[in-house]
Amino acid sequence: MTSILEIRQVGKSYGKQEVLGGVDLTVQAGEIISVLGPSGCGKSTLLQLIAGLQQPDRGEILLRGKVAASRSGMLAPEKRGINMVFQDYALWPHMTVFENIAYGMRRGKQDQTAIKASVAELAALLRLEGLEQRLPPQLSGGQQQRVAIARALATKPDLMLLDEPLSNLDMQLRVEMRTEMAYLFKKLGTTVFHVTHDPEEAFSMADRLVIMREGAIDQTGTPQQCWRLPASASAAKLLGAGNRLRAMGRSGGRVAAGGAELAGVWPGAPGTAGAEGAALLLFRPDAADFLPRDGSSSGDAAAAEAAASLEPGMEPNRLPVHVMHSVFEGKGWRVLARTADGQPLTFLHHRPLAAGDEGMLTISPNDLYLYPQQEAN
Repeated sequence: MTSILEIRQVGKSYGKQEVLGGVDLTVQAGEIISVLGPSGCGKSTLLQLIAGLQQPDRGEILLRGKVAASRSGMLAPEKRGINMVFQDYALWPHMTVFENIAYGMRRGKQDQTAIKASVAELAALLRLEGLEQRLPPQLSGGQQQRVAIARALATKPDLMLLDEPLSNLDMQLRVEMRTEMAYLFKKLGTTVFHVTHDPEEAFSMADRLVIMREGAIDQTGTPQQCWRLPASASAAKLLGAGNRLRAMGRSGGRVAAGGAELAGVWPGAPGTAGAEGAALLLFRPDAADFLPRDGSSSGDAAAAEAAASLEPGMEPNRLPVHVMHSVFEGKGWRVLARTADGQPLTFLHHRPLAAGDEGMLTISPNDLYLYPQQEAN
């Protein structure tokens, strides 16, 4: 495959603060890369370096095999074959939808007939037909974002950069737009470098996920690979494993946590091999089934279902909990509880539980992640 973008040992500092430390990454033609990470991890700085808005302190950035940026020099942003979609759309407010989409083509002195044909094609693809003569203030947020995408696609860039493109939209529009964008970019074969802090947005759009932490790449892989096997405690938390318990790793993958001796974690889980001694145990709230201590049939059914989901040779993990509070979330209830040694956690349940209820959480070894204690931060 053809490499559109190569990032080689790129670093960037602001004064004494290192923001990026030796990042390496290659993006192939037609690939959609989503860079995911919390605020301050360096993802936006990396995007700006690719765009030519900043210069690296070390390393180099290649576009189609040619050096576009290094410490010794930079190719001007407009000569990189890159277009960018911004968080705030950055549309010209005094120009119509047609004029905004046509802007780059007109600057490139394309033929007027070709411009009209391209705008019409993009308006049809992005559901902007009939809006060509409106001004941006007359459009909804979703329509403005579509115009920004159409404008960026109009000049057929080698690489499309997306900077938190959906963060200003409401929840329903975000879901609609990320699905539309993923379909459109695949249909057109567009190479995309997408930056976001939203895991769901990254999952729904990416061919490959790049998780960043403290100026470095923490993990790369398909969204499914990263979800299943987060490489660090930081990645696991970012990908939804919000329950984080102090634990002691034992030999053979067994673990003591929450005042209980657990059967263990899946042997392939990251960190397991070196996690004997002080450790962190993480799991997602939807990975746990609650078994009440009252001996009810619902508890028996949940226990049977949990046991049936285990692979041969695996034992279920049982963690005693004391319920503190339940909150309705539409599809079910989120329950706040504490372990026998007082550590807080949450889990999902099909009905509300009362404060003071006690029971067991059953969690498959497949759904537990054990990491060394030094990853606490």
